[in-house]
Amino acid sequence: MFSRFLHRIRISKTPITSLNSIKPFTSLNPKPPTRVAVFWDLDNKPPASHPPHDAAVKLRTAASSFGSVKLMVAYANRHAFSYVPAQVREERKDRKLLNQLEKTGLAKPAEPYFCGVCDRRFYANEKLIAHFRQIHETENQKRVRQIESAKGHQRVRLVAKYSMKMEKYKRAARNVLTPKEGYGLADELKRGGFWVKMVSDKPEAADRALKEHMVDVMDKREAECLVLVSDDSGFAEVLWEAKERCLRTVVIGDLSEGKLKRVADVAYSWKEVVMGKAKKEVEKVVGKWRDRDVLKKLEWSYDPVLEKERGFCCGDWDYGFDSDGDGDDDEVENGAEMGDGGDWWEMDDEDGAGSSRPCR
Repeated sequence: MFSRFLHRIRISKTPITSLNSIKPFTSLNPKPPTRVAVFWDLDNKPPASHPPHDAAVKLRTAASSFGSVKLMVAYANRHAFSYVPAQVREERKDRKLLNQLEKTGLAKPAEPYFCGVCDRRFYANEKLIAHFRQIHETENQKRVRQIESAKGHQRVRLVAKYSMKMEKYKRAARNVLTPKEGYGLADELKRGGFWVKMVSDKPEAADRALKEHMVDVMDKREAECLVLVSDDSGFAEVLWEAKERCLRTVVIGDLSEGKLKRVADVAYSWKEVVMGKAKKEVEKVVGKWRDRDVLKKLEWSYDPVLEKERGFCCGDWDYGFDSDGDGDDDEVENGAEMGDGGDWWEMDDEDGAGSSRPCR
């Protein structure tokens, strides 16, 4: 009798401990946020109509609505970084003409120009540029050479000493100096939080590198949501693979009927991202995704192996009641000897009529 009681405890102990090991998501154990990775094809979709830094910030804001942004990367070849949009070229021409008028005294600015480093004021933009190059640019070059020549602990101390001054110089130089090549696309995107990668000038080099990076992120399971900024239909296969791996896909481009937008879960245009319309609609999209995940969890699918294991576990439980008689215990323990050894669905067929025990 006592051995039978211990046997019953051993059988019922396994499922109870397995249930206790499951920790549901509560306020103390919250569900981790969705990790988002942003991939930008600069060769196909450069921020020509918007300043690069503003476009990067707007894009990060829209992507953060889908979850926690863990990766932002942009790929392009050398031509994309040396290209100057038509709008920027027109602004430079107007600025050059205004500088000539200020130099001859035919035009005077409404407010003086201030140096972003020493706060000196000038009434001609060319004088500000000359002052900045002669003094502040020379000082910054000396700091850079001093840091590069130092080693070890001395280099660390110099970086800490000049970090604030060099950052102040960079902020002022963006408004005063004109980039030697392009219009500062890489620096502005880096300032916006993107990791910028320059590839070779071979055809489709940026697309191949971007696809490999996307597949690598999926293989390592570093993100649950992929945001692609491109109109190139060659990325459709990568998006299909992401959907097969149950990842959420978002495409940002200007083609309203592009192939990528038909494959992706959600699609937005550049105008919607810049105006903030995409961020407002994200709540509805995330709600639909959440409902879809709940429905998938509630779907029932027949698994014969799992059902067999469940049936076997339930059969191991002994639901018999204890009694004082020893004969009853023997009958319960040897329950297989109570019947004729047949299965429960096989009915008695002694007289050929297939009748069973009558109901009372």
